[in-house]
Amino acid sequence: MFISPDRARIRSAIVALTVSAIAFAGAVTLARSTTAAAAAPLAAGVEDEGADCAVNLPGTTTAGAKLPDPFKRLDGTRVTTRSDWRCRREEIRKLSERYVYGTKPARPAGVTGTVSRTGITVNVSDGGRSAGFSATVSVPGGTGPFPAVVVVGGLGADTATILAAGVAVINYDPLAVGKEGTARGNKQGAFYSVYGATSSTGLLAAWAWGVSRIIDVIEQSGGTVLKADSLGVTGCSRYGKGAFAIGAFDQRIALTMPIESGSGGVPAFRAIAGESGAQPLSSAYSEQPWLGDAFGPYTGNPAGLPVDQHETVAMIAPRGLFIMENPRIDWLAARSGSVSALAGAEVYKALGAGDNITYWSDVADGTHCAVRPEWRTPLQQHLQKFLLRTGSAAGTFRISSLKAGNLAEWRDWQTPVLTDTPPSSPPPSPSPSGASPSPSRPPSPSPSASSSPPPTGACVAAFRTVNSWPGGFQGEVTVTAGASAISGWTAAWTLGGGQSISQLWNGTLTVTGSAATVKNLSWNGALGAGASTAFGFLGTGSPAASGLACTSP
Repeated sequence: MFISPDRARIRSAIVALTVSAIAFAGAVTLARSTTAAAAAPLAAGVEDEGADCAVNLPGTTTAGAKLPDPFKRLDGTRVTTRSDWRCRREEIRKLSERYVYGTKPARPAGVTGTVSRTGITVNVSDGGRSAGFSATVSVPGGTGPFPAVVVVGGLGADTATILAAGVAVINYDPLAVGKEGTARGNKQGAFYSVYGATSSTGLLAAWAWGVSRIIDVIEQSGGTVLKADSLGVTGCSRYGKGAFAIGAFDQRIALTMPIESGSGGVPAFRAIAGESGAQPLSSAYSEQPWLGDAFGPYTGNPAGLPVDQHETVAMIAPRGLFIMENPRIDWLAARSGSVSALAGAEVYKALGAGDNITYWSDVADGTHCAVRPEWRTPLQQHLQKFLLRTGSAAGTFRISSLKAGNLAEWRDWQTPVLTDTPPSSPPPSPSPSGASPSPSRPPSPSPSASSSPPPTGACVAAFRTVNSWPGGFQGEVTVTAGASAISGWTAAWTLGGGQSISQLWNGTLTVTGSAATVKNLSWNGALGAGASTAFGFLGTGSPAASGLACTSP
């Protein structure tokens, strides 16, 4: 999406403005397992850890109106262990390439270049064709080597904040790799010079390929200027679409920060059609060849896709992800973005990394691609946690009430408990310089099953405060079956003075006077003996659930 041709100039002017603070009425901290990683997982040492997985995409696939189950393999079985995720992620990657982005080729036969404190050069050759491009570098004070953030198109997270944190900035011109304003049958740029002007790969995947080649060169450089294992990426608007794809398709990226990416970016394709004012998929497809050619038939039938963008979110797990959206411009499809983020966060939680994803759409104004004071502190925290590795701030969801999606409306699958530790990733190939890339660091284990005896009675319900702020809070209620399996449950409590519930997920809410009642949905009502499920809600007033009780039919 391209809203303003002078966005960069407008953004520069906005930097100088002082924006008053807002009341954080929509603050939400993502519910996560109690044993979520205390420290952020490092980036992987290879571009694609699942490259050795055997993936055979079927000629026909089954889809539907609900978001596809990210835990369901192509053979119909579901992921049950953490070690399963590596190859399931590869299936999602291949589906995304075939139906959404087009193929992102693996590392070319020849990649060379240079890295200095002011720039990076890249030269690639493959199949008798060659191309080159470059990027500029800005480094903070000090001798380095520095972690770095790739800023796509010079438009993304606040570079002043990035540099002040001690992190370098790589200014990447994606149009040198995949040029906009070209016909789908005559694409141009470094990528298409190597793979052909008629390639069905869209610009977003081409841009992702270009950043992967920059990382190759940084790896070859020996880490004298930039750290290859401490890299992030950010972009806004159509460059936000690009940043999202870059982070998803290269596991060496430790922190992905898409901003206001709109249709073709973070928002769920299935949800966009029903979101008033959102850019239609047909428009996003035709405006520029950002998406792969194969996506065309699905612009009017996203329910026919065997994959959706919540699974692109899942491809980034368990690495750092900070999604920033703007609910004040309908065109940006922020409601669909929150749906996608909430669904993708289920994979983060299943991997024991719920602390590693943040979603923030609670912003004060509608200026597109502005430098926002609301995002400055979380930006600093994410840089510290994932690139500098000096922080441990938990991820948070701050979903604006203007564009709050309801995940329960979009899924009919449950999140499994994955209890094993993943195996070591396949040995990475040595870089051309002979230096081995940094090894992958697995996320912390998921919680094991409780050894406590099941509660007495049919079920019990327990309340906890996930987050609170002046005048409001986010609560979570865990429902646990007793000594016998149950086929449904009802949790009930009494609202205190000044309390109300503005949003609830993973259950059906009824409020009569001061009595609040929540019943299970179709997919989370059946619980085995001692098994648990949870629902969450946003409330006003003091955080409490007085007289909370659980019954089962």
